[in-house]
Amino acid sequence: MATLDLTTADFEQTVTAPGITLVDFWAEWCGPCRMFAPVYEKASEQHPDVTFGKLDTEAEQAIAAAANIRSIPTLMAFRDGVLVFAQPGALPAPALEQVITAVKELDMDEVRATIAAQAAQAQGDQSSEPSA
Repeated sequence: MATLDLTTADFEQTVTAPGITLVDFWAEWCGPCRMFAPVYEKASEQHPDVTFGKLDTEAEQAIAAAANIRSIPTLMAFRDGVLVFAQPGALPAPALEQVITAVKELDMDEVRATIAAQAAQAQGDQSSEPSA
């Protein structure tokens, strides 16, 4: 499967879709991004069950800012609409394979339970703070 060029129009719909979506945040002028591009493209051909998207941070600055992208390339992995991995830097092919395998093996019920527990704890921490 070829990579998709993501824009404001389709970013949210793509990353919240069922299944696994990887997003490569990149820019034309970025040397490490250009080095990572063929690795990412090859992985997209080897994993037709995964959606591979690319987002040009220069053209889509609002999304890059909302995603808190501080350096590029940055790879994010979403599964069933949940962000499960984010890391800056150009990954070598074996490391990208490890990420894809790990995301495929995730128990999403466990991930959702962990997120809910963290949210509940954060809510509890806020309610136990004395008000000024």
